[in-house]
Amino acid sequence: MTHLFNLTGRVALVTGASGGLGRRFALTLAKAGAAVAVCGRRVNRLEEVAREIAAAGGRTIPAALDVTDPAAIPAALEKAAAELGPVTILVNNAGVAASRPLLEQSDAEWVSVLETNLTGAMRVARATAEHMRQHGRGGVIINVASILGLRAAAQVAAYSASKAALINLTQSMALEFVRYGIRVNALAPGYIETDLNRDFLKSPAGQPLLKRIPLRRFGEPSDLDGALLLLASDAGRYMTGSVVVVDGGLSASFT
Repeated sequence: MTHLFNLTGRVALVTGASGGLGRRFALTLAKAGAAVAVCGRRVNRLEEVAREIAAAGGRTIPAALDVTDPAAIPAALEKAAAELGPVTILVNNAGVAASRPLLEQSDAEWVSVLETNLTGAMRVARATAEHMRQHGRGGVIINVASILGLRAAAQVAAYSASKAALINLTQSMALEFVRYGIRVNALAPGYIETDLNRDFLKSPAGQPLLKRIPLRRFGEPSDLDGALLLLASDAGRYMTGSVVVVDGGLSASFT
């Protein structure tokens, strides 16, 4: 059955791949056999990820991509196609957050979060779907959402709203793109420990979150590997419009 998860011959594009979950997604896809275009704003970090993939025998390129810049998206797709082949997997991962009470949040902060997490994700998915349609091979789009798109939390209103909208957008895309052989699903992680949030999760402010997770631990980036490969590979060939939650049971414990 392991052949179902084999991505040999596929070309993936991962946004927000310079660190955190995006880096892990890129490495996981490469280990499964995909050629990977690692994309993001921090080119020096992208080059580090690309070197790590290449050192393990994978095919990869780094490509600068700011999802809030419409002109940068087709350029990244063209570079990936020219050097690796037509893109057949998109991991739409780039995202930002602003933790602040809504009454204290500026319009600029609100717009910045939605511009990246929702509008930017839409632009990348739309351009990639058109790329896939033109090449006639179909493909897979994985939008990285969050459990906060399914259940709200205080002080992250913009982030929660953007991820809720991204989940709805995922389902709309699934209905529209199926005619082109493109599957669209969302991956909704819970609290996954990365360099960006590790200090907070281990702080007194973060520890109450741990008590709400039935598995009694925060997730590790590797905990998302199986769900990612399920959605990216033929193992998930009958899945589109789905939201796969990986959160240690946290969302099931919400009341």
